[in-house]
Amino acid sequence: MTSCPHLPDYDPALPKRHGPDRGAVFYLDALAFAQGYWVERKPAQAILQINKAFSADLCDGDQILETWPWPYAALDWILKRSADGGHGFLGNPVRHFQHLATRMSGSRKEVRIAHAWECFHVAKRVLGQRGDFPLDGRQIAREGIFIPRPRCGGKFSAVACISR
Repeated sequence: MTSCPHLPDYDPALPKRHGPDRGAVFYLDALAFAQGYWVERKPAQAILQINKAFSADLCDGDQILETWPWPYAALDWILKRSADGGHGFLGNPVRHFQHLATRMSGSRKEVRIAHAWECFHVAKRVLGQRGDFPLDGRQIAREGIFIPRPRCGGKFSAVACISR
């Protein structure tokens, strides 16, 4: 299995090094674990690790993001290679990111919601024309969900630090 060029290498002996801290080490670990799941043909699990990376307590100017930018390109790359089902279970990333964005709670909620909507737009752009990755129309109708426009036309964007 080809490694994702937008994620760091994964070392199976990688320990959980970050504890309760959600800084740069946490972010890097989540990206590495995403790579590990991708190489193991588990794209849905890789996407969950990408979600975890987006929950890191980082701002766009933080040094780790110069080496490993927010993983929108990794998400795009994984989705493009997984849409046919030949790389393992993918689930429905479009619906997943819709639900993630609309059910977010906890610290840095606004930043994490913005990242989830950006991921939603990446997933919709990559998978939306296929027909087998629909939005949750019932949730949209029932809850009156407003889907924001992508910040950068659906391309890979940075989300500014709204709060720490």
